[in-house]
Amino acid sequence: MKINDLLRKDLMIMDLQATEKEAVIDEMISHLYKQDVIEDTSVFKEGIMNREAQTSTGLGNGIAMPHSKNKAVVNPAVLFAKSTKGVDYDALDGQPVELFFMIAAPEGGNNLHLEVLASLSRKLIDEEVIQALKEATSPEEVQALFEESEEETDVTTAQAEAGPRDKKFVLAVTACPTGIAHTYMAEDALKKKAAEMGVEIRVETNGTDGAKNVLTKEEIERADGIIIAADKKVDIARFNGKPVLQRPVSEGINKAEELITKASTGQAPILQAEASSESASDDEPKSAWQSIYKDLMNGVSHMLPFVVGGGILLAISFLFEAQLGSDNILFTSLNTIGGSAFEFLIPILAGYIAYSIADRPGLLPGMAGGLIAVNSDAGFLGGLVAGFLASYVMNLIKKALRNFPKSLEGLKAILLYPVLGLLLVGLLMFFLVGPFFAIINNGMINFLENLGTGNAVLLGAVLGGMMAVDMGGPVNKAAYAFSIGIYGDTGDGSLMAAVMVGGMIPPLAIALSTLLFKNKYSQIERQSGLTNFVLGISFITEGAIPFAAADPLRVIGSSILGAAIGGGLTQLWNVSIPAPHGGLFVIGIGENPLWFIAALLIGSILSAIILGFWKPKVSETDANVKTEELI
Repeated sequence: MKINDLLRKDLMIMDLQATEKEAVIDEMISHLYKQDVIEDTSVFKEGIMNREAQTSTGLGNGIAMPHSKNKAVVNPAVLFAKSTKGVDYDALDGQPVELFFMIAAPEGGNNLHLEVLASLSRKLIDEEVIQALKEATSPEEVQALFEESEEETDVTTAQAEAGPRDKKFVLAVTACPTGIAHTYMAEDALKKKAAEMGVEIRVETNGTDGAKNVLTKEEIERADGIIIAADKKVDIARFNGKPVLQRPVSEGINKAEELITKASTGQAPILQAEASSESASDDEPKSAWQSIYKDLMNGVSHMLPFVVGGGILLAISFLFEAQLGSDNILFTSLNTIGGSAFEFLIPILAGYIAYSIADRPGLLPGMAGGLIAVNSDAGFLGGLVAGFLASYVMNLIKKALRNFPKSLEGLKAILLYPVLGLLLVGLLMFFLVGPFFAIINNGMINFLENLGTGNAVLLGAVLGGMMAVDMGGPVNKAAYAFSIGIYGDTGDGSLMAAVMVGGMIPPLAIALSTLLFKNKYSQIERQSGLTNFVLGISFITEGAIPFAAADPLRVIGSSILGAAIGGGLTQLWNVSIPAPHGGLFVIGIGENPLWFIAALLIGSILSAIILGFWKPKVSETDANVKTEELI
């Protein structure tokens, strides 16, 4: 199979009409559908957009390669499209994109076409090929260009792999999340630049069909340095004791010379056996906050599917409850399913924070510590503490056992790490962290009881603000429990209105902010933000937790202000909601429902504007880092 077997003339659009990113994608997908390459446009687009959410496939130099290995694909194919005006495609270099290659790869089956796609990716590193494509005016010219290119011998690769032994010798591993395009473009860029620099190189690719050109033990021992250009986890333990650089796959494409120079001249840090795969191979110094942020994002990214899946099912269940009653099987079943997912939120958050720092041994004590935090009412904040506590405890255990006899080395991972880690973290959480947050919880309830109800507006503002402090944690629960207690004793639902508005504002404010201030959020944050509309109107505050964990000061601070104002307004306008949950789905049974909506809108809009102006713009680098970590 050759490139032109996939790059068919009938799949070429020589004058692309769309001028915006998603419209361009839609136009190309529509053409694939018309030519019977795909059988379901929505399924294929979902795959394309999921890939774009990870990192933009706008590679720079005017090229984009949107791609998906997708069940909607009937036959593997590559669509070529050319825009004369250029499209703002969120490319890595910030420049407009003129040339598009949309790759449609089928799930399963024969993977021969993947080799062809890898070859295509490598060709697009060549400046002469790119310029010729920009000047091409017909499908025949495009095919002729690749036919000619395919017949040439890859001299660069041969030189790179057959260099004399007296040269500097560098190894590299390339990998992107889908393993179709970026993996092989980084490989070819590194090989080409190494040949120009007189450096011998061997590159292992971790593509969608597995690892190819796997590095040998002898090569690793001989190497002067190693480059990991990857956006997914790869095996680097085999490089223990060697100088190792770890970078995004995009830097393997765009910064090949810099990486090769550092790897070949001893400017990379030595990988230590007990170090985490991420920190050990990164030679650029990071601040304490950058390290904490990266670990937080690892927990948040793994927690996010539980928030979205569980939250939406809970929202649907409340709709059935409002219409059919709490005894209806549709409400009880969906509520149970959604609630089951929510029970994992804090354990998953804590577990993957610990995993980020202490690697796999941190996962068990982290998740167990998170569960103890939930059971002891330590909540979201307690889960954060559990994650970091578990990681540091596990790292101490690793150091304590570093001189363990080699003959018993296997016992560490299978027996000692899980038992000692679980024991120590469990005891610390059970006797210190849990009780500490329980004291905070009880203190909040006592404070509210002593405040009284003389000033209803002030009380509503305090309760509303508290709902946004930790978004499901002890402060949130204290305000909610107090309002439930008042409602149970008196039947007065006025304070329930305050806490409901206060709990709905954080996710709604985030959703609004991601729409109004798009330059302040990465693409995946904007997509995740939209989910908060559903969670917000359903009174599911936890939808805001991923954003609060990533940027606690700005998100929590703005949320508290908006929630406090919204809660106070419900009391000023005598709003009452005689229901403990349900959000907008239950306001019809309350008093002054229109004023409830007004208070909710005012608080949400104010909070969204404060957050939007407060947050800094997301730079291209930061956006890529956030995208990589959230996925």
